[in-house]
Formats: sequence, C-alpha cells, structure tokens
Amino acid sequence: MPHTATGHLPGRQVHKFGGSSLADPNCYRRVAGLIEQEADARALIVVSAAGKTTNRLLQVLELSEAGDEAVVTALNGLRSYQLGLIEGLLDGPARQVLSLQLIEDVETIARVLKNGYDRHGRNGILANGEVWSARLLAALLTERGNQTAWLDARRFLSAEEGALARVNELLSREKLRDVLAGIGEQRVVVTGFIAADPEGRTLLLGRNGSDYSATLLGALADADSTTIWSDVAGVYSADPRCVKDAKLLERLSLTEANELARLGAPVLHSRTLQPLLRSQQRLVLRSSYAPDGGASHILRRKSQVKGARIVTSLDQVALIELRIQPGCDYAEAIRHLEELLSQQQLSPLVSKCQADRRLIRLTYTLEMISDAYDFLVKQQTNCNLKEVVRRDGFSLIGLVGAGVCDNAEQCHRFYRLLVDQPLEFIYTSPDGVSLVAVVREITLEPLLIALHHAMFLQTKRVGLVVLGKGNIGSQWLKLLAKEKHHLEQAHQLTLTLFGLFDSRGGILSEDGLDPLQVLDNFDPQPVIWAELLVQLEQHPFDELVLLDLTASETVSSYYPEFAQIGAHLITANKLAGAAENVFYSRVRQSFAEHQVQWRYNATVGAGLPVQACIRMMLESGDRVHGISGIFSGTLSWLFQQYNGSIPFSELVEQAWQHGLTEPDPREDLTGHDVRRKLLILAREAGLDLEPDHISLQSLVPAELADIPLDEFFERLSELDQTIETAFDEAQAHGKVLRYVARLDRDGSARVGLDLLSAEHPFANLRPCDNIFSIETDFYRTNPLILQGPGAGREVTAAAVQADLWKICATLK
Repeated sequence: MPHTATGHLPGRQVHKFGGSSLADPNCYRRVAGLIEQEADARALIVVSAAGKTTNRLLQVLELSEAGDEAVVTALNGLRSYQLGLIEGLLDGPARQVLSLQLIEDVETIARVLKNGYDRHGRNGILANGEVWSARLLAALLTERGNQTAWLDARRFLSAEEGALARVNELLSREKLRDVLAGIGEQRVVVTGFIAADPEGRTLLLGRNGSDYSATLLGALADADSTTIWSDVAGVYSADPRCVKDAKLLERLSLTEANELARLGAPVLHSRTLQPLLRSQQRLVLRSSYAPDGGASHILRRKSQVKGARIVTSLDQVALIELRIQPGCDYAEAIRHLEELLSQQQLSPLVSKCQADRRLIRLTYTLEMISDAYDFLVKQQTNCNLKEVVRRDGFSLIGLVGAGVCDNAEQCHRFYRLLVDQPLEFIYTSPDGVSLVAVVREITLEPLLIALHHAMFLQTKRVGLVVLGKGNIGSQWLKLLAKEKHHLEQAHQLTLTLFGLFDSRGGILSEDGLDPLQVLDNFDPQPVIWAELLVQLEQHPFDELVLLDLTASETVSSYYPEFAQIGAHLITANKLAGAAENVFYSRVRQSFAEHQVQWRYNATVGAGLPVQACIRMMLESGDRVHGISGIFSGTLSWLFQQYNGSIPFSELVEQAWQHGLTEPDPREDLTGHDVRRKLLILAREAGLDLEPDHISLQSLVPAELADIPLDEFFERLSELDQTIETAFDEAQAHGKVLRYVARLDRDGSARVGLDLLSAEHPFANLRPCDNIFSIETDFYRTNPLILQGPGAGREVTAAAVQADLWKICATLK
C-alpha cells in the first residue's frame, strides 16, 4: 500500500468575527472562548465594529451634517454602549485604561464634527468602531490569560482611493511582515474594514470590508486558513429564513461561491473571495453562535457535482434598458459598454441582449442602480446609446451550481415553475454556473420554496467505496446485491457502488459498479493514496461511505483523512479501535469534528450486538463493572474439543485444514486478536486503556513466533506441553480449560488460559461460538450474556450491513 505524504509546516490562521458576533458582553465572552479553543497561539483575529456601531456612527455623521442637535444624544448613546461593553467584560487595570481611551476618542469625534471634516476625516470617524472592538477583545483575551496584542490595520494596509479602495498588496505584505516581527509570537487582533493611503489618511474597504480584510490578511500573511465567523453556519441550499428544509453546504467550489456572491447573496461577497485566487489559504464559514453546527468550506478545486446546489434570490432589483443607436455595430457597442462598466466596477448582476431590437437590459441591486444609471447617462454619446431607461419593481431568482445550465432535468424543472410567473427574461452565465430569472416584483418566498423542493428534495445519492475484497468483502458484495433495493426503499435514497479496492489497487466509477460482476471481473489499477483521497473528496454524491473490510494497518492509518474528506466509515478492521490512545483519540476527534460517522460493530463478535448493548447501557445511565468471555471462535473450538486424548497440535492442524483458523494459525494462537477485541470493548465502556495495559498469554512459544509458516507446522508439537500441563491442572481441580478475556472496572485486564467450573457459562459452548458476559450496576448479580457465532464471513458481513443501515437511517 502507498505511503502518506508528509505535510508542510503549519502556517498562521486567520479568524474573523463580525459585528453580530460582538454585540454584547456575552457575545465577546463567547468569541474569546472560541479563540481559545479554535485559534492557534499565532492566530490573526480580524474584527468588525461591535453590534450596530458603524450604523450609529453613520447616524452621528448624518445628524451633524443636517445641523440636528440630536447629534449630542446620539454620540452620548454610542459612548454609553461602548462603556457598557468595557465595564461588562473587564475587571483589571485595563478597564480604566480602555474607558479613558474611549472617552478621549469620543471627545475627538465631537471636535472633528464641530470643526468640520473632509471625506478622509469622515472615514476616520467611521474607523473608530473597529478600533474599539480590536482594543477591547485583545484586552479581554489578555485578562483571561492569553497574551494578545491589537493592531490597527492602517499600520500595514496601504491602499489608493477609488470607487473601491485599491490595496497595494506588495507594499502591504512588506509592512505586515515588519509589524508582526515586532509584535512577536502571540495572537493579534486586527481591525477590519480600514486601510490607509500613502499620506496615512483613512480609507474604507467598502461594504463587508471586514470579510475582505480577513481573506486579504490571510493572503498577505501566507495563512493556511481563514475562518469567517458570523451568525450563520455558512452557505445553505437556500435562505434558511424562508426555506426551513434548506441544507448547509459543507463544500462549495470557489467558482460557485463567486457566482453566488456576484448575484448578491448576503453570506458571501465577491471581493472577499478575490484573495483566495492569489493564495493557498482555505476559507471556512462558521457560526459563532453555534460553532458545532457545521461549516461551509470554500474549495479552489472544481466541483465534481454537476447541477444546481443553491437557489438564490433577491426580493428587489431594478433594470436599466439601453437601446443602441441604429447604424453602429451592435456587437462592438455591447463589448465596449461591458468593458466600461467593468472598469467602473459597475458590472450588472445579469443582463439580456436582444440584437433584433438593438436592446440590452441590465439588472442591478437597489444599492448599485443609481450609480450605474448616472454613469450610463453620462456615457450615452460615448457608447452610442439612443436611450437609457431605468425601471424599478423587479425580483431575481436563480440556481447556482457547476454545470447547472447543462443539466437538462433541472433546467426543465426551473422553466416549468416559471410558466405562471411574470417573467421578464432568463439569463444563463457564460460558464454555465448560474441560471437566473428576472421577474416583475412578486412575493418570492412561495416560489423559492417550490423551486428548492423541486431541485433538492429528491432521492439522496450515497456512494459506497469498499476497501478489501477478501472473504468478508466478497460476502458483503453479495449481500449488497441482495439487500440494495430494500435499503434504498426503506431510507428513500440511491446507493451506488462507487469503488472497490484490494492490496493490488482498485477502480472508481461514478456510474456505479455491479457488486456481483465486479467479484468475477475485477481489473484493479495501481493506487497512490494522496491521489485517491483527492478523488474521493471530489466524489459526485450527496454522501460517501467507506467500508474498510481489510486487516490492513496502512488503511487504518488513513482514518483521520477519511473523516477530513467528509466520508462516513464502516470497519471490520480492528487496528484503529485497538491502537494506542494517541491515534485512537485522533480518529474519534476527526470524525466528531467533521460530523461524520465511524461505525465498527463488526470488529467484535461479528454479528453479535456487543458494542450496541454496551452503548445502550451507558445511555440508560448504567455503568459497566466488568466484561469477560471467550472472544475467539477458533480458540473456542480448540478448547471445546481438547480432552487430552489427542495432542493439542493435532487439533490445531485439523482446524487449519477445515478453514477454522486464519491462514497463519498463529494469528489466533497468540491471542493478539482477542486482546484487540477486549480493548475495543473497554473503550466502548468508557475506560482509558492502552494495548499494553492488557496482560497477554500467548499459546505460541517465542521461538516459534517469527519462523516461516512451513517450519512452524513442522514444529507444531512444541505447543503441546504447555497445554497438556494446564489441562492436567484443570482436571486435578475438577475444572475445564478455556482461553478467556477479562476486564474489571479498575482497569485490570487479562487474556489467557483460565480454569473454569464445568457449570460455568463459558464452559459449554457450541463449536466456534463466542460468549460475552457484561456486568453493570443493573446486571450485577446476573450478568448480561451474549452468545453466538463470533466469526465467519456471513455474520461479519451482516454486521457491516447493519452499520450501513444505521448510517442510511440518519441521511434522510
């Protein structure tokens, strides 16, 4: 199997918190807790102004410009709000320091308002909101024991004035490097939204400028990731306020995200995404109010899912209709017009050309329509425009997703739902990522709900990838062929066998593999793990389930990566569950963090519901005191048959010839497999054990452990003396000899030979049966006993199928 690629040295993280995340003292404390939990010690934390501070500063400016005396009341109210934040958060010396600084700042604002100001002075007043947030959050983190500095972005973010401030990234990068070198290795809270021109005057980065500040800072600092925290978890398949069935999209391509932003979606903005194209940072969107509620990851790779992923809408938009003068080249006039609008950053949301009428219709948000209209009126002669007409009273609704315009079924549903609507025109993006309708203004919510239902509330597609084509894998493929329809009907989904792999390599097919045909006709291709993980992450399904039916340590080492790509995992492989605690904990944490399932009921007892019973007991408030039993079907058979009349070695050879042992019977005789099962059950019961905490008695002498298999069989009789001696001791005490696993609540655990009374539940089993005895508070004097076949391809495959059923039941 291929090796894991080594990772690069981790870079910085950037975390951005918006105003709604900093609205009151409780919000600040929540954010501080998130930073302590989620952000590394060198993280850069970008902040917006707290709550509605920027709007209140704008109100102060408007009242001042109107000569309204209410400006004093408004400014005092803002000061009281900010002082309330300081006093509600800080207890130490910083409380007085920040309060005095705030009072000074407010007095400075009052002087500027009185003496008059230009646009740069106006920008300077508006910049106070971010400064106050950064200063306060840094003080709070420091008071909580996290040494933190704050940084005014005007110290490094150099820009030139324009319709939108144009940042000099080369100079800004150099300045940032110098500033951070002076601050040292600690967290830094940075102001969003603001920059400085070459003369040091304040410039603003525009609407949602703090989000742009964050990704720009991520690019300048060569950050590994930028996380934008707000009051929503990320991008949904529709506005969740209107469509209660809207689903959070965990992964979105940068192309899709950019188109969604371009169409005016409030959760994303085009300028925020631009720095991602010039850097290697990952962008994550999360909710500061529900940090465990999922996230949206914006990926630079192309989407492998072809079709609509999001229904987007704007309640109010406006049109500008332009008629081209007769006699001039219509196509050239349109090209010139588009070039001018792009230069002025006035490109429309969508447009419609009608060459036969020499008409072009441009759609804008209400925020942009006046600027666009005024510019086009001024350019009327230059652009050969016969008339420029503004029309209000329209709405926009559309689909976004790679290849949506080529998805005939979705296009048909879209057009069908628009038949009875007051449609103006339909726009298809040149790259096929969006399909948009402009309609005369209507109440959009019913149409939004209907369109979302038609597009997405269809049968969910689940891809299955099988790792391992041996006894269990082959048996499970047969079971899948038999049970697939039943599973799909029960859970209203579609199952596709996406891939199959064994030690030689494997195959992937988006169209699906036939589980029976692939058993006989399997032509694997060599696999490199790093490439395979990328292919799996780019799967075209709604959900991906991996099934590890190997006993491979290499495969189990990739479990954390499986979780990171968003795949659920079912395993019959015991190695991860019985690994050292460091790796075991990492696996569990990875699956929890990425909100995917890891099910492993087939690792102990095959089809017997041992882990399920333990989980049910714990969930009911019970507590496990002890677990014991015979966990090996092979060793169960051997000691049921052994009565001293024939040598133990002969029974081992018989068992091997009848396929009752592993190909190398030492796998059974050493007891390692039994120890793994006991460790898995101990961890299921909540005990923190390492493998070497379990005492192990091997039935294989040390000198036979590593010799070739043929030589081992030649020297098989060397097993006999130990067994014969133990058997004689059992006979002398009127007992029977069994190979038993035991675990007590105090953590003591042992696997090895045991002497049991002839009436003991472990003494009389059917051939190859396993038996598990679980002692708890509720089952103390009369332990719960589970007995039955604990090995075999059929029952193990059935346990795997049961785990798949459980996962599918949660995916509706």
